[in-house]
Amino acid sequence: MSVVSSMTSARRVMLLSLGMLCASMAMAPSFARADQPFITGFTPTTIATTVPPNGNQNPYGIATVPNSVGSLVRGDLLVSNFNDQANTQGTGTTIVQIPPGGNDQSGNAAVFAQINDPACPGGVGLTTALAVTRSGFVIVGSLPTTNSQLTTAGPGCLIVLDSHGNVVKTIAGAPINGPWDMTAVDYGFFTTLFVTNVENGNVASSATPVNKGTVVRIQLLTVPGVKPFVLAEDVIATGFPELASSTAVVLGPTGVALSDSGTLYVADTEGNRIAAIPEALDRTSAIGHAGNTVSSGGPLNGPLGMTLAPNGDILTANGSDGLIVETTPSGKQLASVDTGFGAGSLFGLTVPPSTGKVYLVDDGNNTLAVLQH
Repeated sequence: MSVVSSMTSARRVMLLSLGMLCASMAMAPSFARADQPFITGFTPTTIATTVPPNGNQNPYGIATVPNSVGSLVRGDLLVSNFNDQANTQGTGTTIVQIPPGGNDQSGNAAVFAQINDPACPGGVGLTTALAVTRSGFVIVGSLPTTNSQLTTAGPGCLIVLDSHGNVVKTIAGAPINGPWDMTAVDYGFFTTLFVTNVENGNVASSATPVNKGTVVRIQLLTVPGVKPFVLAEDVIATGFPELASSTAVVLGPTGVALSDSGTLYVADTEGNRIAAIPEALDRTSAIGHAGNTVSSGGPLNGPLGMTLAPNGDILTANGSDGLIVETTPSGKQLASVDTGFGAGSLFGLTVPPSTGKVYLVDDGNNTLAVLQH
């Protein structure tokens, strides 16, 4: 190995070590469990359209903006669209930006970014994978198709944008293969992404589930004004069932959320359960068999989107009936709220800090809703 290569490797190890130190500091418990479920008594209200001027449809991902940087406004919601104007799945190219109070729904949603990135294998079709860093970077997943079918899908990529919506980096290639959803842990200049992947194996041509879905951990250097740099990519979980779908392109591991204890929860859509990956931040080997089961069955019905409540409970959005389900880390299903949006409408959801509200997309009506008392 050359001196230059040795120095580069040493620098990466040092940066990764600093990132892990920040992680251990950042993961100190911040909430105690409440006696009552978080979502009890919540009701939904539609507050915004998610359709931009180019007519993109099918909102999937949602994320809260943590800091005002560039065009990003603290507290605003970013929403990614999966479909184009003709409603072809896996061809959406826009991320819209919506204030927490919503919009008047009579016009179009404001566009944060319209992405046409030739560096993404197969094209652009923005998924539920969406995150925003405090330093002003936006990361979004792409699983592109040409005809709404998984048989025409490329492996996709993660697209990194600056605070003005310009593409600054594309993360592609193994182990990224059909990035479907994502959560991020932000330590300032270091960001850890946890990405679910749904195209491993022969899932596109199989009529039965293929147990090849993965979760990938990606360490990024995210310094403002500097092109983001990938420090490490590691598969930390395998064995999640994936199944091609005519209504959603693919069913597989979707929502992800990281607890204060370092356990990563995963919405195993096709397995109809919540899975757990222990020591997700620093594990050095992949857990098999789709992780450990936290909870399954009951009101869970095709869980897709996932986030954590302020009390540490797990909130999941059912794709099969429009319910939001609250589950404790020990697996007890505490409560559920019927959004009234019905089957096939829910994907991403988020709980902005200190709001006591849940924001969620309704892809059946191309709108944003808020769930609150």
